[in-house]
Amino acid sequence: MDLKDSLSKFKQQQERCQSSLASIAANQASTSKPKHRAQPINAPSAPARPSQPIKFSNDTERLQHINSIRKSPVGAQIKLVIELLYKTRQAFTAEQINEATYVDIHGNKGVFDSLRNNPKVHYDVVGRRFSYKSKHDLKGKDQLLVLIRKFPEGLAVVEVKDAYPSVMEDLQALKAAGEVWLLSNMDSQEDIVYPNDPKAKIKVDDDLKQLFREIELPRDMVDIEKELQKNGIKPMTNTAKRRAAAQINGVQPKAKPKKKQREITKRTKLTNAHLPELFQNLNT
Repeated sequence: MDLKDSLSKFKQQQERCQSSLASIAANQASTSKPKHRAQPINAPSAPARPSQPIKFSNDTERLQHINSIRKSPVGAQIKLVIELLYKTRQAFTAEQINEATYVDIHGNKGVFDSLRNNPKVHYDVVGRRFSYKSKHDLKGKDQLLVLIRKFPEGLAVVEVKDAYPSVMEDLQALKAAGEVWLLSNMDSQEDIVYPNDPKAKIKVDDDLKQLFREIELPRDMVDIEKELQKNGIKPMTNTAKRRAAAQINGVQPKAKPKKKQREITKRTKLTNAHLPELFQNLNT
């Protein structure tokens, strides 16, 4: 028998009980009423007091809310449970989850199986408790820094943002302390955190910095290909051959639009950290 039928029967029982009690109260009032002397026929009779309705505790709204949750799709019920586990970071039994969310895990095999197989949920078979499971089991800022240093190519923030409640505050603290680089890319929805290895901090002479800045690349692609060949590097393009073929076929080479200066991407290695001007246009 489902909850909806139970509600209907409960209402019917209330109506029957109310009518029965009202009749009993009326009978008791008539039998216990003292006899009065006869009044004159023309004397006005006292107005009868209206009987007070008997009130019952009504839990209909709560039962309707429980029914709506348990009749909702499995995915909606799973979402309620995972939100509870994520916010509290505690282990709950099925009974405790039922009390907190009205999701009946034992009464719905689909919900139970989905929770056990959900990558964000850990199920303790021995204790029969459900808890939240993040991708990386971290307990604080020190463990977070150890994990970041294992990814010199960068670690996506989305992979650690649910590790523990204050992880984002700890990332900002590590950034302020100079332990990590926290970079954002406008073209990507992901933020990347890089370890700031203290071993990579070297002092570069100003003369060497000046020499680096004075190096100017050729403007023509043909000259760039020649410079690559001089240094034993085979170019991936052959601009001279392509231009000659275009002239033979009578095709005028299209003027290439000026390329935007290449920005540092989310996976760029920070090998030139000693030249801070390279990172002036990078969002931090």
